[in-house]
Amino acid sequence: MKQTPFTQKHIEAGAKMAEFAGYNMPISYSGINEEHATVRRNAGVFDVSHMGEFILKGEGALDLIQRVTSNDASKLTVGKAQYSCLPNEQGGIVDDLLVYCIEENKVYMLVVNASNIEKDWNWIQKHNTPLPGGQGGVVEMHNISEETCLLAVQGPNATKILQTLTDMDILNLKYYTFVKGRFAGVDNVLVSATGYTGAGGVEIYFEDKDGNAETIWNAIFEAGAPQGLKPIGLAARDTLRLEMGFALYGNDIDDTTSPLEAGLGWITKFTKDFTAKEILQKQKEQGITRKLVGFEMVDKGIPRHHYPIVNEAGEEIGYVTSGTQSPSLGKAIGMGYVRKDLSEIDSEIYVKVRDKQLKAKVVKIPFA
Repeated sequence: MKQTPFTQKHIEAGAKMAEFAGYNMPISYSGINEEHATVRRNAGVFDVSHMGEFILKGEGALDLIQRVTSNDASKLTVGKAQYSCLPNEQGGIVDDLLVYCIEENKVYMLVVNASNIEKDWNWIQKHNTPLPGGQGGVVEMHNISEETCLLAVQGPNATKILQTLTDMDILNLKYYTFVKGRFAGVDNVLVSATGYTGAGGVEIYFEDKDGNAETIWNAIFEAGAPQGLKPIGLAARDTLRLEMGFALYGNDIDDTTSPLEAGLGWITKFTKDFTAKEILQKQKEQGITRKLVGFEMVDKGIPRHHYPIVNEAGEEIGYVTSGTQSPSLGKAIGMGYVRKDLSEIDSEIYVKVRDKQLKAKVVKIPFA
C-alpha cells in the first residue's frame, strides 16, 4: 500500500487504518458519529493527499480541457475553480473532477479521484493531439500527484482557525475560488474553497518537500488546539458528503451513468464541443429513463450499495448507489437510480434487503 506524507501521524493518533484507492488511509479515529459532528459543528482535518493533481500548460491547454470536460472552462478566470466531468464516448463518466485556473488560457490544475489517476491521465493524454487542420498544439502535461499534499480543513470554524497562519484572506474566500501564497511559513501554497462536506472550510495544496508536510500539519493543529480541532477519517467524510447529496465516483456515478441521469445537467454545457456531446444532447431532448434520487427510509433498515430498489409490486426499478445512517438526521438515508416515473419527491419506493421490501420515500437533496 502507498502512504501519504501523513500516514505516520494518523497511526500515532490511533486511527483505524485501511486500504483506500491503493493507499493506507485513516478510516476513523474516535468514531464516525463523533467525527461527523465535529465537522458539522466545529472543524476537522482530512488527509486527502491520495487525490490526483495534473498541471496542463501551454497555448492549447484551455482547448484541450474544453474538449475533454463537460463544463465550460472558458468562463474561468484566475483564482476560480469549477466542478466538471470527463464524459466517455458513450456518454458515461470517466471521472468527476475540479478544474483550477492558475493562468487564463495557459495554466490549469485538474484534481481527480485517487482511484482514477492513471485512467484519467491516459484519457486526457489520448485527446492531447492537434485538431484536424493543425489547430491546437500538444499541451504540456505534468502529473504532480505524488509530490502534492492535500489537507481539507472543514467545518464552520475552519477558516477562523487557519487565518492566523497566513496573510492571504481565507476568511472571505468565496465558494469555488482560491488564493495562492505563504501559509504557516511555507511558500507557494494554494488554498481553495471547494469543500466536499457542505460544512464550509478550505483545502490546502502544497508541495511535499523540505519538511513542508510536518510543518503545515503541526501548525494547523497547534492553531486549532484551543478550538478543539481534530483529525477526521474517510468514513465521516462519506457520511458528510452523502448528507449533502454529493456524488461519489464508483458509487453514484461511473462509466455507465450519464451526467444527465446523475443530476449533473448543470455541469453539462452544450454551447461548446466535447466528447459525446451529441449523445448527451439527444438524451436531453428525448428525456432520460432513470434518475439519481435521494431517499430516506420509512421502514427500519440501512440501504447499502447495490441493494435493489423495487416498486410496491416488487418489480425492480433501480438500485442503491450510496446509503448510511445519517448522524445529523438520526435516520437512514440513501441515493440511487430509479425509473423516471418514480423519481418525483415523495414517491414511494422499496429497498430490497434480503427477502424483505423496506419502504422508503424520495426526498429533496441535500438531506441535511
